[in-house]
Amino acid sequence: MRKDSFAYTMLVAACVCVICSLLVSTAAITLRPVQQRNAELDLRRNILLAAGLLKPDEEGNIDLLFRQIDVRQADLRTGQFLGKDETAAASAAGKSGDGAASAEGGQRAGVQDVYLLQRDGELQRLILPVRGMGLWSMMYGLLALGPDLTTIESLSFYEHGETPGLGGEVDNPRWKALWVGKHAFDSEGKVRIEVIKGQVTPQTPDARYKVDGLSGATFTARGVGNLVQFWLGDEGYGPFLDRMRKEVGS
Repeated sequence: MRKDSFAYTMLVAACVCVICSLLVSTAAITLRPVQQRNAELDLRRNILLAAGLLKPDEEGNIDLLFRQIDVRQADLRTGQFLGKDETAAASAAGKSGDGAASAEGGQRAGVQDVYLLQRDGELQRLILPVRGMGLWSMMYGLLALGPDLTTIESLSFYEHGETPGLGGEVDNPRWKALWVGKHAFDSEGKVRIEVIKGQVTPQTPDARYKVDGLSGATFTARGVGNLVQFWLGDEGYGPFLDRMRKEVGS
């Protein structure tokens, strides 16, 4: 076959494509365990931050510190924790795609991991995974509630694709600090927390239920408000939180 022929050129191109595909596939398969481990560490790190357990000089002790976190699975439809047998069955169902329903806040799982920090049998923080649409992306975060299951201890997002300097300000420590101490529910258990336009001042009615909006990022701020209200409501963690309050109060 002549080297300057069309057939030879196509053959060489095809061989290059096959070799490159094999290299990329091999690299992806080889690196998958590393990527999964890094993703697990990143999630654990963010859970520890939400629990208030991770200090700057302890980044190398994530696995050790995470032993303080009690990882449980909750059935959001009944509000109950799952037993070991139910947890295994739920995990198998999750892998097959069962148990998910469409909801305003994104894909709502019927069974959800939740994270508890306890001291001497007393609940210190309850950390709830949340997710929902911003302007450009699905935002994945963690909402931490105090032992009264009403006071917000933190809200943070560990994965999103919002615009840096605008919607990306959900990562700004100053904005995240505004959530600390806010009340998610009123005395009757109704979800009241919301993100408003503008700033919350001492004169703002019901200021303890309100958080400043994000300047120039109205849709992202609205998305954050919507997802928090959704996941704390009846279609999200509502039944689970009601049951937890009864157990904590008993």
